[in-house]
Amino acid sequence: MAALRLTSTALRATTRSYAYGVRGFATSSLRLGAVEGVDRISVIGAGQMGLGIALVAARHASLPVTLIDSSETSITKAISFISKLLDKDVSKSRLTESQAGEIKARITTSTDINDVSTSDFIIEAVPEIVELKLKIFKQLAEVAKPTAVLATNTSSISITKIAAAAGDAADRVISTHFMNPVPIQSGVEIITALQTSPQTLTTSISLCKALNKIPSKSADTPGFLANRILMPYINEAIICLESGIGTKEDIDAIMKNGTNVPMGPLTLADFIGLDTCLAIMKVLHEDTGDSKYRPSVLLQRMVDAGWVGKKCGRGFYEYSK
Repeated sequence: MAALRLTSTALRATTRSYAYGVRGFATSSLRLGAVEGVDRISVIGAGQMGLGIALVAARHASLPVTLIDSSETSITKAISFISKLLDKDVSKSRLTESQAGEIKARITTSTDINDVSTSDFIIEAVPEIVELKLKIFKQLAEVAKPTAVLATNTSSISITKIAAAAGDAADRVISTHFMNPVPIQSGVEIITALQTSPQTLTTSISLCKALNKIPSKSADTPGFLANRILMPYINEAIICLESGIGTKEDIDAIMKNGTNVPMGPLTLADFIGLDTCLAIMKVLHEDTGDSKYRPSVLLQRMVDAGWVGKKCGRGFYEYSK
């Protein structure tokens, strides 16, 4: 999962988005600007991040999108959620029925990764599992166009390592790390591998701008910028809880009332997913060797118990499904 920014505005938007399940986003021009050499994109992974990326590409850049996932169930859920988002905007007069229909028509689906072969820009948005991402990029190098940009939405894994898996296509590998939820958050981290070409970087920045996003560049270092800052904050809050320094309610309350963020760190962790938080902290700890990034013991135990947050109905708090 991509990280959530800790600005008051961003967190308010995130809180409202999750609280109501679906959220509209302001209508701008449905074509903010064509990107040279990019006429179609593919998104691999139909989870929360993947569906959001597909939606903003179809909406803001008017690009045809192929949404790919090995699970038909995941694809069905993604398309249903996209429809809810668009229907919400129609009901709020942010879109017309015709515009919503056009956006939906631009998104096609597939369970076959070979269907990326017609795309000029491919964005991988699967879970933070190193072996899975390396396998996908090895496949992409074989089946994608020889000019296609191969982007990953990883929130912590080395882009240089992912690029190496692409072999001769390594110069076309880059990270476009979108923030969650994608239709709401405007920031995107751009991370280049050692192998990434200047043209790949230029095309990626141009595409992000066409998607109505604001790109920020980060070095290829564990956690990049967003999660290098965000995840230790969340992890320290969990350590405070396991150490008995404060209750979960008091920890969240002091951060909300004392630092003016609308969502406390433990609630935020529940919405991100405790499994995702743990995976990122493990990358930070292992790749830097710095003990300050050691994942909280309680965080590991919560994940072991299957209490990974809002998506399963229980994390630090309980949620109705």
